[in-house]
Amino acid sequence: MKVGEKESEKLIWEQMRSPKSGTPIAGGVAVAQSRTLHRLLFLLILFVTVTYVVYTLKLISTSRACHDGPFSTDTHSSSHSKTLPVVNATASSLKFLNATSLTALRRASRETNDGQTELRHVVFGIAASSKLWEQRKNYIKLWYKAKEMRGVVWLDNRVKKDENDNGVLPPVRISGDTSKFSYTNRQGHRSAIRISRIVSETLRLGLKDVRWFVMGDDDTVFVTENLVRILRKYDHNQFYYIGSLSESHLQNIFFSYGMAYGGGGFAISYPLAKALHKMQDRCIQRYPGLYGSDDRMQACMAELGVPLTKEIGFHQYDVYGNLFGLLAAHPVTPLVSLHHLDVVEPIFPNVTRVEALQQLTIPMKLDSAGLMQQSICYDKSKSWTLSVSWGFAVQIFRGVFSPREMEMPSRTFLNWYRRADYTAYAFNTRPVSRNPCQKPFVFYFSKAEYNSTMQKTVTEYERHRVPHPECRWKMADPSSLDKVVIYKKPDPHLWDRAPRRNCCRVLKSKDKGTVVIDVGMCREGEVSEA
Repeated sequence: MKVGEKESEKLIWEQMRSPKSGTPIAGGVAVAQSRTLHRLLFLLILFVTVTYVVYTLKLISTSRACHDGPFSTDTHSSSHSKTLPVVNATASSLKFLNATSLTALRRASRETNDGQTELRHVVFGIAASSKLWEQRKNYIKLWYKAKEMRGVVWLDNRVKKDENDNGVLPPVRISGDTSKFSYTNRQGHRSAIRISRIVSETLRLGLKDVRWFVMGDDDTVFVTENLVRILRKYDHNQFYYIGSLSESHLQNIFFSYGMAYGGGGFAISYPLAKALHKMQDRCIQRYPGLYGSDDRMQACMAELGVPLTKEIGFHQYDVYGNLFGLLAAHPVTPLVSLHHLDVVEPIFPNVTRVEALQQLTIPMKLDSAGLMQQSICYDKSKSWTLSVSWGFAVQIFRGVFSPREMEMPSRTFLNWYRRADYTAYAFNTRPVSRNPCQKPFVFYFSKAEYNSTMQKTVTEYERHRVPHPECRWKMADPSSLDKVVIYKKPDPHLWDRAPRRNCCRVLKSKDKGTVVIDVGMCREGEVSEA
C-alpha cells in the first residue's frame, strides 16, 4: 500500500517537472502556492498572538505600585530597555506629547493616588507680636476653626493666657533665638529674621500628612475655602512658592516684583519647605542688609531656583484709607486674604473693624467662591449702570459706564506713601468722578439667607445714606431706592471653569423702592452691554 502511494507521488512530481505536461503542471503549482500562503499566514498570526501574550504577561509582572508617578524613574528602567526595545525606540517620537501632557497627567495622578487637597493638609504659620496680641488675636478668631484646621502662632515673647481663647485660637509658641544672625538694615527691625524662619520652625514640629505651609500675619484674615481652591491647582509634591505682590508699585520696585508679601499670605509646598529648612540659616547669613522677612524668604527662594507663582487673590493691601474701590471691583479670582486691617478703614460703615469682618463672614459661609465677585449689568429702561460685588456692596450709577471702566477700581484709597498718585499702583485704577450726577449710590450688604425652595441665596443690600449733590439730568433718580435684593445660586465649582465674571440681570420688582437682581453664570450669548 505504501509502495503504491510513493509511486503515485513520484508520477505527479515528474509530471509537474515536465515542460510538456501543460495544464496539470499549472494546477499543481497553484495548489502548492496556496498551501504555502496558508502556512505563512498561520505562522504570522501565531507569532503576533504569542508576542501579544508575552508582552501582556511582562506588563502585568512589572507593573508599578499605584503611588508611583507616571514618569518616575527607578531600577526597572534598565530591564525595560532590554526586554522592550520597541518602546524605547519610539520614546523620542513621544517626547513632545509627554511635555505637553505632563501637567494634566500629574494632576490626574494626584487626584487618583492622594486625593485632592483638603484643609486638613494645610498648616498655618502665623507671625505675631506680643505687644499687639490682645488686639490682633480677634482677627484670627474670625477665620481660624480649631477643630478643622492646624496652625501655630509664633510670638517674640510670652503673653498672658486667656481661658476664653482655649479651643478657639491656634497653639502659641515662642520663636527660636536669632541672636547669632547679623542684621544691619538701619530702617528695619531684626524681628524680620525671626519671622522669616517661621516656615522652617513649623516644619520642625513634625506634623503628619502636611502638603502646604501657609504663612500669614496676626492681622491677616483668610478665606480658607478659597485658599484650598487655589492650592488644589498645584502639585504639592513639587516645589511651589505661591503668593502675590504689593498694590504699591514703589514697594514692588524697592523689594521685588518676584516676592510674595507675607502679610497677604503665601503658601509653600512641603518638599520646598524641607529644602528651605536645610539651607535657610546659611542663606539668612548671606543677607544681613535686607529689610524684612519677605525679602529674606525670596532671597532663599532665588538660591533654590524657585520663582514666585502669582495668585492675585492674596491681598497685601499696602494702601491707606477706604478699601471700597478695591473690593467693589475685585479681580476675577477667588478672594483668599485681606491684610493691614488695622491701617485701613472698616470695610462696612458705622461699625468697628472686627464687626465689619464678622458681617462679611455671613455671605462667606453661604457661597465663599462667589464672595466679592463683580457682576456688571444695565437697567436700560432707566439708563442705569449696576455693579454688584456679591456679599459686599452694590453700586448704581446714572448713565452708562462700560465694563472696561467698571472693572477698574475707583481710587477711594491712598498709596502706601499717603499720596494721591495714580502712577504709584501696580494695577489700573480710575478716578472718582467729579460729576455730581455720576456719583454712585452705594448699597452695603445687610443680611442673607438660603432659600431651599429656589435653591438660591437671597442677599439684601441697604442704601448707604449720605448726602448726594444735586443732579439736573432728566432721568430716573436712584435716591428713591431703599435696598437691593440679589438672588444667586451657590456655585462651589465656579473656579473649576475658565475665569469669567458672572452675569447679572435686573428683574421686575413689585416694590418701587427695591431693585431685584439675578446673578449667576452667563448664559449662551449673554454679554454685558447697555
